[in-house]
Amino acid sequence: MMKNARLLFTCVLASMAFPGSVLADKEAFLGRWALTIPGGAAGWLGVTQEDGYYDASILWGGGSVVPVSSVFFPDEDTLIVTRVRQVKRKDAEGKEVRTQQFTEALVAKVSGDSLELTRINPHRDGNGVDRQSFTGKRIPPLPPAPDLKKVTFGEAKTLFKGEGDLAQWKLTNAKADNGWAVKGDVLMNRAVQEKGKPRKHYGNLRTVEEFEDFNLTMDVRVPKRGNSGIYLRGIYEIQVADTYGKHLDSHHMGGIYSRVTPSVSAEKPTGEWQTYDITLVDRHVTVVLNGKTIHDNVPLLGCTGGALWSDELRPGPLYLQGDHTDVDYRNIVIRPVVK
Repeated sequence: MMKNARLLFTCVLASMAFPGSVLADKEAFLGRWALTIPGGAAGWLGVTQEDGYYDASILWGGGSVVPVSSVFFPDEDTLIVTRVRQVKRKDAEGKEVRTQQFTEALVAKVSGDSLELTRINPHRDGNGVDRQSFTGKRIPPLPPAPDLKKVTFGEAKTLFKGEGDLAQWKLTNAKADNGWAVKGDVLMNRAVQEKGKPRKHYGNLRTVEEFEDFNLTMDVRVPKRGNSGIYLRGIYEIQVADTYGKHLDSHHMGGIYSRVTPSVSAEKPTGEWQTYDITLVDRHVTVVLNGKTIHDNVPLLGCTGGALWSDELRPGPLYLQGDHTDVDYRNIVIRPVVK
């Protein structure tokens, strides 16, 4: 066994006692969990049992929902999930010599609908580990798919009026570089990088107002290799990307990022305006792209990468991803559901 693996599991065994933890059985860990990971970002963990085996998938802040390396129970009331990451080793001249695998562990105890977790992360040189505590909350079961014919929508709200108007918007991170501006009837992001200068980190743009369920219509235009996203309630990303002519994928235009693949391809070529009609009700979403239904009342199992938080029941903003490339939006109109 590699040195860092021995170190990791020694530390795992030493971390299995949580003060005040309540004994539980393995079944209590099954289900979907909204995580608040170290640093405060949103995460997600889904634990399943099929054909006598335990398995899990995880979302760790940004990126995609991915399978974990292993799931096991050293005793009845402790769950351990491991993840493997690769670290590239370089020599003194900076030349890559090999890739080494590091295993980190998440050790969890459950109490009702709450998880207490510790992340045990080996140092890259194999000497010592970092330990970080964080928490999780059980995600309530999904309600039945709503009958959208019976849903009542309120008055339409236009989210910007025209030239120079960003009064209803702000950056999700006030310290980020701001590439957003309104020119004419277009909300545009320009993520310009200057050659030879430090990379600028452009910000995502969110509405000041927060919403619950709604219908949203808007137009979007992406450049060649463009990449953006529309976050519903700040937690579910509908992908915006230059993927015309490519195969169906949850990471391509219209995908619920890394979670649900569009049922049909509906994107247009680079540089053309494209139209979204999105309805979010009771944690189910219907998406019509360029007149074609690509998601029909599909259930949303958890947040996506880059979510502002993992709590799916709280109101949240509409937010537009600006930290990747240039992108244009226009005609952004939202109609909240009337309770």
